[in-house]
Amino acid sequence: MAYVITQRCCNDASCVSECPVDCIRPTPDQPEFATTEMLYIDPDTCIDCGACVDACPVEAIFPEDDLTASLARFRDVNAAYFQRHPLESNFDPIAAPTRPPKDLGTLRVAIVGAGPAACYAADELLRRSDVEVEIFDRLPTPWGLVRAGVAPDHPGTKGVSSMFESAFRRDTLQFYLNVEVGNHITHDELLEHHHAVLYAVGAASDRHMGVPGEDLPGSHSATEFVAWYNGHPDYADREFDLSGERAVIVGNGNVALDVARVLTVDPDELAKTDIADHALDALRRSNIREVVVLGRRGPLQAAYSSPEFMALAHLKGVDIVVDPADLELDPGSQAVLDDPDVEPSLALKYTLAQEFADAPRDPANKRIVFRYLASPTGLTGTDRVESLEYVHNELLSEGEQLIARATDRTGGLPASLVLRSIGYRGEPVTGLPFDERRAVVPNEHGRVIGEDGTPVPGVYVSGWIKRGPRGVIGSNRVDSEETVEGLIADFIAGKLGAPRADRAALRALIQQRQPDLVDRDGWRAIDQAERTAGKSAGRPRVKFTTRPDLLKAANG
Repeated sequence: MAYVITQRCCNDASCVSECPVDCIRPTPDQPEFATTEMLYIDPDTCIDCGACVDACPVEAIFPEDDLTASLARFRDVNAAYFQRHPLESNFDPIAAPTRPPKDLGTLRVAIVGAGPAACYAADELLRRSDVEVEIFDRLPTPWGLVRAGVAPDHPGTKGVSSMFESAFRRDTLQFYLNVEVGNHITHDELLEHHHAVLYAVGAASDRHMGVPGEDLPGSHSATEFVAWYNGHPDYADREFDLSGERAVIVGNGNVALDVARVLTVDPDELAKTDIADHALDALRRSNIREVVVLGRRGPLQAAYSSPEFMALAHLKGVDIVVDPADLELDPGSQAVLDDPDVEPSLALKYTLAQEFADAPRDPANKRIVFRYLASPTGLTGTDRVESLEYVHNELLSEGEQLIARATDRTGGLPASLVLRSIGYRGEPVTGLPFDERRAVVPNEHGRVIGEDGTPVPGVYVSGWIKRGPRGVIGSNRVDSEETVEGLIADFIAGKLGAPRADRAALRALIQQRQPDLVDRDGWRAIDQAERTAGKSAGRPRVKFTTRPDLLKAANG
């Protein structure tokens, strides 16, 4: 019996090093790791030891005999990967990570941000050196998108936070939550108290469609909607018009699929999750019966992953609708699909679309409708959104790329709610250089690069602000390891300035400027109060969604 990696996989890759027979691929040192949808276990090599299960932070690995109906297909998904990429064992010795000599003393690092990229970097520092780490975040809670971005019906994915909780029990790491860098403390002051400052602030804004009517009421970013239903305190008071029968999501990545599910699944199912109470109440009153997911390219180029697309087939009371005409491929796409070396995940994406197109439908069900080769051209309405206008596209080959170009065919969709989900975008960080085109802090392997082309001493980046908004939660682990490797190398080489003030001085400074500081004990109080409220309601937790409530819970 082999073990199988399933939809929940976050690409953390903790399982890879634990496997005694080296049967999990791709590995972090392989180029395809950066773009893969998930990891895979070779069924012919697996020895059923279960080491990978214990290492997985999101409970994504199961014995093949224990797969539920919704996960059973992943047995074939894992096997198909190795049919395309036969396993070649790697017998190269594992290089031990660099550790600073003890005579250099304690390395002090400030990390700005408390999401996965920040936490993976902190974890790597704690394992690699005699270190003191301070994590700063403007919110009263840690974990970033794990708390405020992962869909509530994906609780397994949120399990990575438990791994961080366990790693951060020591006093060598301190939380400075509800503290805003640039307001309560400056970048220069952080450098005065630390050898290095590492920014892992993500990509906080979103891209715009750039079409007329985009600013009408009823038009929002998916980022806002996701933060709203996840209880982000900055978005708890937002209102979304759910009175109409149709919503349109522009973009077809995994976030778009998350939003489509939340809008269509039975609220009684969501009531078993940690979804914010205000969102659950609104969804119970929702009139939305159909969600249209609009993608500018074809089904082969859709941005969602095949595991997330596959999971839609198991939604109760929801039909997944694909027009067979949308599956007629252009010559370039057909050539990709016909290639004997086509990636199994890509072929599966198209096969799933065909299955949805052929599936029976129940008129009583809600619907998620996928429309391909369509781009919005404008939103219309008087006082608010009433419809979305779009143009049909065609795919044309330009070199090795397939480019979507508008045709003269147009259409419209009546809708009271339009959510754009076309990508996140990084924002400038005060005191750091910024690449406006790529929306990242310019860097080389995590070292921030100044305008003169040389590294800025003691300043580093990790996560989306380093590489752009791509990858999944676990992708930040390898990314953070690279940054930490460079930081430690610079510390050993004497390239980092020594702190001019100690930890006690830092805490005194912060407490003077921000009396509502939330430290580790404050976060534990919030966490315990939410879990206790959830236990009585049969839920993982009931979130506090306003700053006053969070601070009240932090203070007991």
